Amino acid sequence: MPESLDEAAIIQYVTQNLGGVDVVESTGDSFFFYDPGHGLPVDRRFPFATLVADDNYDDASNLKRPGVFRLNVGVSRETFRSLFGAETPSTEATGDGPDAAHDFTALDRIMPHPVYGNMHWVCVLNPSPETFATVQDLLAEAHSRSARTYARSHPTNDPPA
Repeated sequence: MPESLDEAAIIQYVTQNLGGVDVVESTGDSFFFYDPGHGLPVDRRFPFATLVADDNYDDASNLKRPGVFRLNVGVSRETFRSLFGAETPSTEATGDGPDAAHDFTALDRIMPHPVYGNMHWVCVLNPSPETFATVQDLLAEAHSRSARTYARSHPTNDPPA
């Protein structure tokens, strides 16, 4: 298995390469928002990506293992389908039973999010540099989608980042 990136390297990549990002850390997890002025009220924010290192929200990935974290990215329906096919995953297809289509504990594999896959979120546990090269495109798409949403609710003469 190739060496994986660490959480700090991923946070650094997002903040240095995607404009207008505000990172909010809570209980060891990081939430990435497009908020170029860092002034949106908390209740009006929705992350375009998250980085979680615990099982507080779900335990499908067994993140309590030492050093294991999951990067989650919200992508378009089209991108999701290009990665996983026309069907969005059902709980039967993404669970941990004998009919499971994905092993959500597997490292360095892009797959539907175990809980939010039906909302077109993808995830990867401990991506290698090679896998992260693909994830960078997914992050750019998610960031761009979030910037467009921001621009619609905050019209200016400036194009979104």
